[in-house]
Amino acid sequence: MRWENLTDSGDHSRADAALFGADAVTTRTFDTPEFRGITFHEVRARSIINRVPAVSRMSFQWTVNPYRGCSHACVYCFARKTHSYLDLDTGLGFDSQIVVKTNAPELLRRQLGSRRWQGEHIAMGTNVDCYQRAEGRYRLMPGIIGALRDHANPFSILTKGTLILRDLDLLTQAAEVTDVGISVSVGFTDPELWRTVEPGTPAPERRLEVVRSLGERGIDCGVLMAPVIPFLSDHPARLRETVRAIAASGATSVTPLVLHLRPGAREWFMAWLEREHPYLVRRYERLYADGSYAPKWYQRRITRQVHELAEEYGIGPTRAGMPRRTREPEPVQPAPAVPDLPEPTQLSLI
Repeated sequence: MRWENLTDSGDHSRADAALFGADAVTTRTFDTPEFRGITFHEVRARSIINRVPAVSRMSFQWTVNPYRGCSHACVYCFARKTHSYLDLDTGLGFDSQIVVKTNAPELLRRQLGSRRWQGEHIAMGTNVDCYQRAEGRYRLMPGIIGALRDHANPFSILTKGTLILRDLDLLTQAAEVTDVGISVSVGFTDPELWRTVEPGTPAPERRLEVVRSLGERGIDCGVLMAPVIPFLSDHPARLRETVRAIAASGATSVTPLVLHLRPGAREWFMAWLEREHPYLVRRYERLYADGSYAPKWYQRRITRQVHELAEEYGIGPTRAGMPRRTREPEPVQPAPAVPDLPEPTQLSLI
C-alpha cells in the first residue's frame, strides 16, 4: 500500500506534508460480530487539521478526519476515490479497510495550541463519518471534542451515526463556550431503499431520534437531506414523507442535496444500479451525461420542492418556534414502468 506522501488535502507533491509513513502502520482485525470482515490500519498521523482545496465547493476551509474509509458502506459515497491513493480498492475495500489515526486527539490539541492557528471553524464528517462503527472501539471523538472545547474553537459535525449521543455532555459543554453546529444526514425514509443503499448505517428513524435527543438537550440540529436519489427517492410523495419525518424530529433546518457521482463512486454506484434497478441505468447515463452532478434544472426542482414542504411543515428560520404539523402523508403509488428519460421540461420525478 502507498502510505507515503498522502495528504487529506489532495496535495501529494510534498513529502513533508504526508499524513503518515509506512513504518507507522499497524494492521488489526477483530472477531467480534460488529467488526467481522473489517481490517483496521492504525497510523500515527503527522497532521490532523487539513485545508480544503481552493477548488472545492465546500463553504468551510478546514477539516479534521480521524478515519479514512467507512463501514457505513453507502454505495454512493463520494469519498471512495480517496482509497485509491493508498492502493486500496474503492469498492469493498473502502467499506472494510479502515485507516484509524490513533493519535488524532493529542495531535489536534497540539495544533490548536500553536501560535499559527487562528481559531477558524473546523468541519468534521465531511469526508467519511467520524461516528462510523470504528469509533465505538477507538473512541477518538471525545478527545477531539474536548480539545475543541478547551480551546473554544468553533466546529461542526455531520453524521449518520447514533454514537454521537455518547458524547452529548461534551457537546453541551462545547456549545457553552463556542459555536457548535450539528447536522444529521437523512436523505430518505424508505426502509427498503435504506437497506440496499446504506447497509452499514443506522436506520433513518434512529438518526432522526438523534436529532430529537440533541434538541432536548438544547443543541440545535439540522438535517442534510442527502442524497436525494433520482427516480428512487425523488417522487413528490416520497419527498413529503421524508420532510414530514424530519419536521417531527424537531430539526431546525432541512437542506436537500441531489446525488452526485464522482469518479470512484460513480462506478460502484452504477454497478449497484445495474444489479438492483437495471431499468434505470440508461436514465442515469443521460441524467449524468455531463459529469458528476445532475443538471441544474433538476437540482433546482428538488430544492424548490423540499423548501416548499419545509415551509409547510414549519421548518426554517421564518417559522422558528412554531409547532410542527405532522399530518399523514399521501400514499405512494407504485411506480409505473420507466421509459427513457424525457426532455428536462417534461421530466416526471418518479
